[in-house]
Amino acid sequence: MNTSFFLSKTPGEIQRLIADRIRTIRRRRKISQVKLSQLSGVSLGSVKRFERSGEISFLSLIKIATALELEEELEHLFVDVPPASIEEIIRGQD
Repeated sequence: MNTSFFLSKTPGEIQRLIADRIRTIRRRRKISQVKLSQLSGVSLGSVKRFERSGEISFLSLIKIATALELEEELEHLFVDVPPASIEEIIRGQD
């Protein structure tokens, strides 16, 4: 089943939303892009590109989140996802 039909946002929109949230947190904490780059070990160019376009590798996102002390937020992704169908419940019992 193609679940993308049911999404309220496109992958690109989600990408931008996450980048905007990270940028807002960084600014709220008064951390420059240069400092975030140094703290995270992610290149300054990658930090700038991420905040501008949302494009980043998953590993770099984890590094940035860790530098901003947001690793717990990432650890909770997909934790409480209910089964999508009865078949999924049955498969999970095997």
